Amino acid sequence: MNMLKIENLHATVADKPILKGLSLSINAGEIHAIMGPNGAGKSTLSYVLGGRPGYEVTEGSAQFDGQDLLDMEPHERAAAGLFLGFQYPVEIPGVSNVQFLREALNAQRKARGEEPLSGGDFLKVAREKAGLLKMDMDMLKRPVNVGFSGGEKKRNEMVQMGILDPKLAILDETDSGLDIDALRTVGDGINAIMRRPDKAVLLITHYQRLLDYVQPDFVHVLAAGRIVKSGGPELARELEAHGYAEVMA
Repeated sequence: MNMLKIENLHATVADKPILKGLSLSINAGEIHAIMGPNGAGKSTLSYVLGGRPGYEVTEGSAQFDGQDLLDMEPHERAAAGLFLGFQYPVEIPGVSNVQFLREALNAQRKARGEEPLSGGDFLKVAREKAGLLKMDMDMLKRPVNVGFSGGEKKRNEMVQMGILDPKLAILDETDSGLDIDALRTVGDGINAIMRRPDKAVLLITHYQRLLDYVQPDFVHVLAAGRIVKSGGPELARELEAHGYAEVMA
């Protein structure tokens, strides 16, 4: 079953064409990785799918779980089960992680016609997901990402993903800023939360190293605004060994 189906997607940022006919299909139960040189359009793709303002789709379509993704507001995409992990998670002073996540989760539950979680039930879920990512619960009581290291921000974002429990996770350079131990922890967390037959993951990364822990089913090379090469996990190792220019040639 198609979880995400993108056809001939064109998008501009500040009137500059970035995506130029990108097509991609992801089925439930699959993990796909997108790699590519700087400026290829990787982050633009994640922002377009997430519904970030300023990213204008000029042509093409994107279907998410049978719905027209591009016709949905960002909060509707989230309620439908899409999660976007940012390359640079933002700080939100004055708002605790626990408060932020409980409000976010209950807003999504309300949109789906489900009852909100009580404070006690929410804390049980939060403890479980924090444990998967080896995060102390005290960190969840702190303001969102304030004073966190790069690795702690990424780990915190994976806890958010676990609590929100999306159908499709789009993770934009989640490995950025992680040391070896944090990389393994985050990789294990992605596998524990998202490697299921009813979920899917789109990993956007520059490097092979995250893929050592989160084995993708498919690897795609994005260059000049569209996917120019696809293959299995071995393609990522080729790119790591030889670089984009040689592999694409």
